[in-house]
Amino acid sequence: MKQLYIGLVSGTSMDAIDAVLVDFSSTLNLITTHSMAIPEKLKQVLWQLIAMPDVNKKTLQQADIELGELFAQAANILLKKVSLNAKDICAIGSHGQTIHHRPNAKPPSTLQIGDANIIMQRTGITTISNFRAADVYAGGQGAPLAPLFHHRFMRDNKTNRAVVNIGGIANITLLPKDDAFILGFDTGPGNGLLDAWIKQNKAKDFDDHGAWAATGEVDDSLLKILLSDPFFKKLPPKSTGKDYFNLSWLQSKLNGQKTENVQATLSELTAHLIIEAVKNQNWRATEIIICGGGVHNLDLLARLQRFAQNDKIISSSKIGLDPDWLEAIFFAWLAKLRLENKSVDTRPITGAQQPVLLGNVVANH
Repeated sequence: MKQLYIGLVSGTSMDAIDAVLVDFSSTLNLITTHSMAIPEKLKQVLWQLIAMPDVNKKTLQQADIELGELFAQAANILLKKVSLNAKDICAIGSHGQTIHHRPNAKPPSTLQIGDANIIMQRTGITTISNFRAADVYAGGQGAPLAPLFHHRFMRDNKTNRAVVNIGGIANITLLPKDDAFILGFDTGPGNGLLDAWIKQNKAKDFDDHGAWAATGEVDDSLLKILLSDPFFKKLPPKSTGKDYFNLSWLQSKLNGQKTENVQATLSELTAHLIIEAVKNQNWRATEIIICGGGVHNLDLLARLQRFAQNDKIISSSKIGLDPDWLEAIFFAWLAKLRLENKSVDTRPITGAQQPVLLGNVVANH
């Protein structure tokens, strides 16, 4: 009997809503996908909400509703693609859009929007959301959670692996072949600063294949300033977000550098932090698997390979997992765990005090 789940996510890059339909009845079978652009007007509102220290409640509520409608629409399009009905689907796992993530604040908090009640009503499918809060309130960082998935589906008993997810923020998962431990944490900026800088200077949403960064030269003095941020010196568990690493953070450190050199330096920063995190262990990952939007940034991949030297850098597609859909698949899988009432042990990843049940269920009875 098929175990069909839908996963929905709009990542830290906020370029689109990604939707997947996955069958978990054997191992993992990706059935169909759909990507839906977030309207520019709503995207601008979301940026404002992320940047505003004191969120406008009316604006936040409206965005929560609009995103809920969009997520529901994406899920219904998936069903139409494969001629399935709501009753065929076990549940939807919806991550929503992160507005702020402050696990180290007092009190700690994390906020993702995209109303799950709307998604359930519009689709007729039990919807699970708010996956990070339980971990945060159990004393954890609430992120990254993807190492749970990487460990389940990407570990290899013959090779020491590191999985690197490069979205707006980059995170890594360390997977020793002997399964001795699992460790994962945010390394810092992924595509987020690159996207923000090219948006401001070239009015483009992203640096296609890293072509603009490739025209610049790394500014060593700027790189040194960026690397001096306290977050990079923190030991894991640690997580961050674009409410910290954003254009304001960058601009506070600039001093009239050429724009393309800033882009090159940001690409170098991301690559340096990732490989430093991979290599700063008492064992060696000889295979570094890349997923997320960063897999398409050729300039960034070249820098990663230079830092990694002879260690192999590959796309997750080489092990049968599409890098563009991995995060959405992960939230479909989290929905499955929640529906089965299975707690997960995030203690070695996020620092939570005990295993936690991730996600709030809006049931369709």
